[in-house]
Amino acid sequence: MIDKNVVKQLVNEWLEDKDYFLVDVNVTPDDKITVEIDHADGVWIEDCAQLSQYIEDHLSRDDEDYELEVGSAGLGQPFKVEQQYHNFVGEPVEVLQADGQKVRGILKSVNGRNFVVTVNEKVKVEGKKRPVKMDVDHNFNMDEVKYTKYLINFK
Repeated sequence: MIDKNVVKQLVNEWLEDKDYFLVDVNVTPDDKITVEIDHADGVWIEDCAQLSQYIEDHLSRDDEDYELEVGSAGLGQPFKVEQQYHNFVGEPVEVLQADGQKVRGILKSVNGRNFVVTVNEKVKVEGKKRPVKMDVDHNFNMDEVKYTKYLINFK
């Protein structure tokens, strides 16, 4: 079986002088290698092809036969690394909390493993009969939510 760490090292070598970042590397027992990369401005197919060629140039098919897939982290897929949060500051996101509750709002900021989502919600204001819609900040820790993902809006 091909060592996942070897593949990660090869990807990181290729990424050294580029603005791309590694999202995930997966190697199955039958040697299917899946590499996900991302970039603040999106991923170009040409770059995926170059990375694929780089990996193939450094792995020997004589030692082990493998299947290689290089692509971008899907737009509607949950974030896997901190850099993805930074790329989507100011954009709509959906957060699934550990208790199963979903929060949808604008990703306001990221600080280390913590992030803030601003939600326009009804809030009971003292002196008012009815709740008033206001922007409310919700604080989260990346390690304590089930997922966070970009909320695609088709409007």
